[in-house]
Amino acid sequence: MIPSIKHRLASLLFLALAVTSALAQEKVTADDILQRHLDSIGTSTVRTAAKTRVVEAKASYRVLLGGTPVQYDGKAVMVSGGNKLHMLLKINAPQYTGERFIRDGDKTSVEATYANKTRSELGTLLQADDTPIREGLIGGVLNTAWPLFDLGSHKGKIQYQGLKRIDGTDLHVVRYQPGKNTGFEITLYFDPQTLRHVRTVYLEDRATGITTSPFRDTVAPPSRRNPERLNGPDARSARLGPTWWRIEEQFGNFMTIDGLTLPTHYDLRFQRQLPSRSIQTIEWDVTTTRVLSNVSVDSRNFQIH
Repeated sequence: MIPSIKHRLASLLFLALAVTSALAQEKVTADDILQRHLDSIGTSTVRTAAKTRVVEAKASYRVLLGGTPVQYDGKAVMVSGGNKLHMLLKINAPQYTGERFIRDGDKTSVEATYANKTRSELGTLLQADDTPIREGLIGGVLNTAWPLFDLGSHKGKIQYQGLKRIDGTDLHVVRYQPGKNTGFEITLYFDPQTLRHVRTVYLEDRATGITTSPFRDTVAPPSRRNPERLNGPDARSARLGPTWWRIEEQFGNFMTIDGLTLPTHYDLRFQRQLPSRSIQTIEWDVTTTRVLSNVSVDSRNFQIH
């Protein structure tokens, strides 16, 4: 066979494979992603049996941009049961102790963790719009309230956005829309080979018209406004608000534990654009030391005082 014919056949074969690949991608649906994602975690029987989860971890807090670079080491604990969550990120810094988020199934608490009894910038945002906590999104599959475990009860919707190259890696992209209104644009990312959930991005952007949260009381009818929220230190800080906020979670180093394939590395980043247009970025880097599923959990973990 002469070389020109070989080259022509090779080109035709390459074209056929490219078309087949494109058609396969077009046929991918949100339901396909959902089912394969759930299968990547464990069998239906094992997933259903895991009613509670306790995650213990080492944690490091870092200021990466927009301030004096610092790092403090500490710990992280996540306790979840059904749609309840207690998440603690703790360090021993002079003016800041970390973050504590609690969801009792109906209400959310975001603790004030600065020495002057105010919330951090991340805490202020999540207090004003608790969607990541309320929906069970924060912590990904480490959280038993992860909405993709039971999308129907969350009344959320997912929309497949295609296979896209993100930071040099191909990922399946899925838009998540909660049942309740939110100021966040929420995007989930999945590894195309394993369909493990590897990233979530929450974006609130005033410039694109996404309704930002801090202090919806400022636009509520006067009879329904909460003076304490309007005049508190968190509210005064929020009125100076930046153009956008971004929360990004990344998950990696997956291991099979008690029949469930879960991430053992968790990275939480919070970014905001300051009024000066500069960017502030902080990071929580979390490495699990122990994960326990379906263990007895004290209900006091989820009490909101």
